[in-house]
Amino acid sequence: MNSIVAYTAEIDDLNEAVADLFSQTESFPLQKNSLAIIFAEEAADAKELYALLSERWKFPMIGCSAMAMLLGKEGYRGIGISVLLLTADDCEFSAGMTAELNVDNYKSEIKRVYDELRGALDGEVKLAISYGGMVTDERCAAGDDLVDALNEAADRKVPIYGGTASDGFSFSDFRVFYNGEVRKYGQVIALVSGNIEPKFACVSSAGERAIFSYEVTEARRNIVYRLGSGTFLDALAREEMAVDKTEVMGDYLLSPFMVEVEREKGDQVEVARTLSVLNRETGAGAFLGSVPEGSTMSVGVISREDVQSSVERAFKEVFRKLANAEGRYRTLLCTSCCARFLAMASNISAEADAYAKSLPEGVSLMGMYGYGEYCPVKGSRTGADYNMFHNFTFTILMM
Repeated sequence: MNSIVAYTAEIDDLNEAVADLFSQTESFPLQKNSLAIIFAEEAADAKELYALLSERWKFPMIGCSAMAMLLGKEGYRGIGISVLLLTADDCEFSAGMTAELNVDNYKSEIKRVYDELRGALDGEVKLAISYGGMVTDERCAAGDDLVDALNEAADRKVPIYGGTASDGFSFSDFRVFYNGEVRKYGQVIALVSGNIEPKFACVSSAGERAIFSYEVTEARRNIVYRLGSGTFLDALAREEMAVDKTEVMGDYLLSPFMVEVEREKGDQVEVARTLSVLNRETGAGAFLGSVPEGSTMSVGVISREDVQSSVERAFKEVFRKLANAEGRYRTLLCTSCCARFLAMASNISAEADAYAKSLPEGVSLMGMYGYGEYCPVKGSRTGADYNMFHNFTFTILMM
């Protein structure tokens, strides 16, 4: 599979933006099958962008809004539109998008779209790339729910990579798009078959732990009602944490709640969860991902040093794999948590600096900062791979 990344800082004049993107890719040879993955600043008109791109590009396009982007040699970009073109003679792509999702329809809707996309491919599905909306209230499906539904639709046989759309920390202007369709709570999905063997890297940035440890005594999906003998809100107040408003995601972005998730055969995976909404009537807290009842919840602390060292570790391993792959892998797709971005403060290019000078020639890289990450991760007991929803991580897909 071959690829190229194009980027433009222009978002106001989309005719100019598209002309810029076309000029950067005009000498790139498209093969039999192609797919475009697009990350765009929230202010860009996704429908108009597709209308202009589709005049020349007659293949599926998927993507989402992103508060900031990562590019190959260019590194960090806080504004604009980036495009990753994937093309191959020996791979097939099938892409689509669900209707708007909620807690009642997300399973059936994701399965419906997955089955349609799988039916359009001749060969076995080797990879699912997907982006979705975030949790903003108790009617929204959580990140884990979306990944689990997609995992079930794929009979737990297909690695899932992607993430949650973001915006400029307004937590209201995110969206996903497939061709000319735009959704807020939709799930965009692209399936890949053929000659592809995807590999993944996933590193957490929550190193230290605060003095906070409670058993989750009552929870449902992503809603935690009770910690220990009291409500979730009571525990936060006892620890002198923010409880004076309902929408608290901004207050807790740098304070991930850590939980152990049980998997098959007694395996475990530790994951971080972002607190999003407090319900002052019930004392409950809603998270971007699910929190298992009976698990122990602690609070992680994110530091600039943890963020920088974790991404350096990830790319060190990825570059080692690239060196041993004899040119088979030419594309890196990345998703980083927006909390990592905040932790870097004034040094916002630190993650890009970790790879920009060492990125091998002929390898394309595009990434985005999202409100959640989808990536397979290994269990702590068996080493088996599990499709999981993450927060506070840096993830990489090699293909």
